[in-house]
Amino acid sequence: MRPVRIVTDSTCDLPRAVCEELHIVVVPLNVYFGKRVYRDGVDLSAEQFFQLLAQSPEVPKTSQPASGLFEDAYSQLASEGSAIVSIHLSAKLSGTVRSASVARDALRSRCSVEVIDSGSASLGLGFIVMAAAELARDGANQWEIASHVRRLSPNVHVYCFVDTLEYLQRGGRIGRASAFLGTLLNIRPVLKLEDGEVQPVEKVRTRSKALDSLMEFVELFPRIERLGLLHSDSLADVEMLLRRLEPLYPREQIMVAHYGPTIGAHAGPGGIGVVVSEGVTV
Repeated sequence: MRPVRIVTDSTCDLPRAVCEELHIVVVPLNVYFGKRVYRDGVDLSAEQFFQLLAQSPEVPKTSQPASGLFEDAYSQLASEGSAIVSIHLSAKLSGTVRSASVARDALRSRCSVEVIDSGSASLGLGFIVMAAAELARDGANQWEIASHVRRLSPNVHVYCFVDTLEYLQRGGRIGRASAFLGTLLNIRPVLKLEDGEVQPVEKVRTRSKALDSLMEFVELFPRIERLGLLHSDSLADVEMLLRRLEPLYPREQIMVAHYGPTIGAHAGPGGIGVVVSEGVTV
């Protein structure tokens, strides 16, 4: 049986140590400030991105990786004798899945690649990728991993608030949350990822109310397999949420991650999210 390797993209927002431990290959998206292009997570860290965002008059833009980057990654893994499961950001938010599919088709005679649209983003994608990599580590085959990922994806939930919808609107990723536009003076929009796109949940007037909404969302789940917190640079709020979440889930097992340059280009600074994976029930 051929060993299986997992490929994803930089919007997974997984800490580098996790990717190294689980041998996850990450293909970077591109972030543009004017004519300057950066590879997400390679040339530009989350911290560097938000420093640039605060200083730059340019609104950042993003683009999917070229299919050639996926071809390079797949060819290298195939040369090592691996089959590949390649899991990516929702196709409703990016053309990354399309680039991966073009590469798969170009290498069909040489590589066994299964490309999957996670229907998710950021650490939601990250949790799905982690589950796949753990199965690969434990010896599951390509079909078993792909099947598990497709069953898991609908059970991974991303729920967040942002300080402004400006970045989502300018980046064209606002989805049904456009219903909130025009009513956002002194409002914190609470959003969720559903059916692969950004959906509106509610409008709250204070940050504390928005944080309460995140807590209430987590409390809806009787079973949590993984729990994560996402933020740009909101350590005090993260600490408060960790204390409040501790009765629901062991604090030391909650993954805390920064959302990176690509997600930050669309979410902007100041956002916080929770990610809940219910796992796959048998």
